[in-house]
Amino acid sequence: MADRRLQVFHAVARLLSFTKAAEVLHMTQPAVTFQIRQLEDQFDTRLFDRTHNRVSLTEAGKIVFEYSERIFEQYSEMENAIREMTNDISGSLTIGASTTISEYMLPSLLGEFNSKNPDVRLRLRVSNTEGIVSMVENNVIDLGVVEGVVNNKNLLVEVCRQDDLVLIVPPTHALASKTAVKLKDVLEYPFICREEGSGTREVVLDYLYALGMDKHAMNACLELGSPEAVKGAVEAGMGVSIVSSASIGKELRLGSLVAIPLDPPLTRDFSFVRQRQKFKVRAMEELLEFARGYCENLKKQK
Repeated sequence: MADRRLQVFHAVARLLSFTKAAEVLHMTQPAVTFQIRQLEDQFDTRLFDRTHNRVSLTEAGKIVFEYSERIFEQYSEMENAIREMTNDISGSLTIGASTTISEYMLPSLLGEFNSKNPDVRLRLRVSNTEGIVSMVENNVIDLGVVEGVVNNKNLLVEVCRQDDLVLIVPPTHALASKTAVKLKDVLEYPFICREEGSGTREVVLDYLYALGMDKHAMNACLELGSPEAVKGAVEAGMGVSIVSSASIGKELRLGSLVAIPLDPPLTRDFSFVRQRQKFKVRAMEELLEFARGYCENLKKQK
């Protein structure tokens, strides 16, 4: 593999952060700093300016970064060419997923893929949609799977399946017997929502705006950071919420929650997100092809 010092430099240069690079590389921050200093000693020049808690590349650093990009791209091409020749599907992939997808869709998908491709090492990073898109943009992960709209035109976005969002209430709630419910009626009750940056929250807000409702209608909602926390709060009678239908199978079977379709219906896309310029890796292509088939089977089961 290429010089470890160059790997560390490349991570810091991409993220412009020693702390974030240490997290991505699973190293301590002092170890990252040590590797950068060794590379600077080798070139006998500074590669980064560190002022006012900001990190930026020096002119020399920009040259090293440009060459390191080419080196790592060519290394990936070499690895892939050998694997193509030997028909070997192996390597490691880092996948990022927004919270709902990582908890309710990916475990079975990745489990099935890994059983058929045991030589591919999979790593999973979990964040909200905003965080996953940022990781793809900065090459921290190879592939993102997110909910909602991705506005970055420099990324490849491929819809994998459609997700229905529904109102959830406790069985004793006044709305529990409804066959469908309008959003204006939902907002008469305390509302529990996801945090800012969440794809679910953004989709619900867009739905609210599309219906011409006051954009401040959800300002008083109780914000929680995961689907499980939201469901628990609704079960406890703290309010109502709108969640992915994919996330409530267990609660519906147990009878602890009731799901009510919205009128008009609310849907969103689950999408694969990746770098447009990223070199094609055989393992990635195999994973995408497998995931497309998996999502197609889910559609047929609906």
